[in-house]
Amino acid sequence: MPTVRNPILPGFNADPSVVRVGDDGIQNTPTTCMIRANFIMQYYIATSTFEWFPGVQIHHSKDLANWKLVVRPLSRKSQLDMRGNPDSCGVWAPCLSHDGHKFWLVYTDVKRKDGSFKDTPNYIVTADKIEGPWSDPIYINSSGFDPSLFHDDDGKKWFVNMLQDHRRRPRAFAGIRLQEYDTVAGELVGPVKTIFYGTELDLVEGPHLYKRNGWYYLLTAEGGTAYEHACTLARSRDIWGPYELHPQKYILTSKDAPFASLQRAGHGDLVETPDGNVYLVHLTGRPITQARRCVLGRETAIQEAYWGDDDWLYVKNGPTPSLNVNLPAHRDETAYWAEQVYNFEGSTLPKDFQWLRSPEPDRIFTVQNGLRLIGREAIGSWFEQALVARRQTHFSYDAETVIDFSPVDERQFGGLTAYYCRFNFFYLTVTADADGQRELLILSSEASWPEGRLQFPLADPIRIPAKGKVKLALSVRGKQLQFRYALEGEKDLKDIGPIYDASILSDECGGHQAHGSFTGAFVGVAASDLNGTETRGSFDYFVYRPVRHESDRYDA
Repeated sequence: MPTVRNPILPGFNADPSVVRVGDDGIQNTPTTCMIRANFIMQYYIATSTFEWFPGVQIHHSKDLANWKLVVRPLSRKSQLDMRGNPDSCGVWAPCLSHDGHKFWLVYTDVKRKDGSFKDTPNYIVTADKIEGPWSDPIYINSSGFDPSLFHDDDGKKWFVNMLQDHRRRPRAFAGIRLQEYDTVAGELVGPVKTIFYGTELDLVEGPHLYKRNGWYYLLTAEGGTAYEHACTLARSRDIWGPYELHPQKYILTSKDAPFASLQRAGHGDLVETPDGNVYLVHLTGRPITQARRCVLGRETAIQEAYWGDDDWLYVKNGPTPSLNVNLPAHRDETAYWAEQVYNFEGSTLPKDFQWLRSPEPDRIFTVQNGLRLIGREAIGSWFEQALVARRQTHFSYDAETVIDFSPVDERQFGGLTAYYCRFNFFYLTVTADADGQRELLILSSEASWPEGRLQFPLADPIRIPAKGKVKLALSVRGKQLQFRYALEGEKDLKDIGPIYDASILSDECGGHQAHGSFTGAFVGVAASDLNGTETRGSFDYFVYRPVRHESDRYDA
């Protein structure tokens, strides 16, 4: 089989849930193992989106090697409203499944994660087709996060999620809970039981149940989301347990391989091909710099697995994840390295882009022969800010846009941003001073990481004419970021400001030292009007240009 290089979903695609569905709607996974000939197989992976709207990314593939984003199903206010959600809250660890009739998507909308408590309402939505329409959500419970739905072969459905117990110190992870879900009543029914408490690695979460040869298999994530992360496997003859641990305990982890190319490996899900090959999809990170910072966030990788004679699943060459893996098809790298030019034609935002938290995009942007942002709150707001961006999916790249913006004072600004969260961003803005003189100014939270405060004095502003469009650009080469600009009528871009440390746009620098920042770096455009007068900023286009760079361990 062809060799493919991990990850299969590069750049901020965390907590993968995978499902295989045939054209006739029959699910084919280790849960059911219903294999028929002459299927055109459809594989889908759902990943977390946290505070970025619309919620949940679902990618599609016919061969496990080539993937395309097809839908973000949580796109309405009735399904998801994240205004006020802190950074790295929102949609956690969706579980996508199919029961032979329709798709089921289970997700958590985390409202608070830091401090003594976590507020974690869990919901279910369904759809006949992956493209939708997706239903309004049914509220299930708030006892924990990372839920999944298991479709047993007797027709019963089981809701599986971790339990939060705020009395436990220092960790509040209290095990994996199981309860039956009644599809008619739309609620949990019958007894509830903690079926697995995890191992000494702790922080047990992300459960998925499967059934094979009379065994129930429970796959969980442990060790947090940093460098101790792992996939743990257990099994039982009875769905209620007791569950015995795998002989290896952790079937996938990088915690004992600090020099492996793929780090932070864990939180996985299983899929089986028609010919019986088994694969484990899992999250991973690819650190750069001596500080081991994952600027692309947590990505989705895939590993070959197999069932042993002892009816246990093993990862090929595991438990350390492999950078290269054999898959049924070659991967077309052309699209990955292609320059992306977004002209903002039509009336909808290009699919690569998202915005933050708000289910009311008409309040923050419009698309019609360009992108127009409506100045709202400051960059980094947890409520309503006009920021539209796409994922950074390469370690080195160029980005540029042209802005038309007429601020009247220093409380109005708009421009080009490389953004992780309110704690860490770089922002080249068109703004004005108190007398209305238009100028270019760089805003950055780099100097005060991890507090996330802007430091003064900032880099000296550059005065520009009162009118006219401005081209704004940035170049990232590994850990180095340089802003550039050109005034209307000028051909050549000029450097502005110093070279910044782009590696702080990472989970490791997102305001938490470990286990608390979960997204990835974005690049895009933003506009703010702190006067509340809704000053508009217009953007003609946006370019994202991947660059192969000799300093990059993975992309060179």
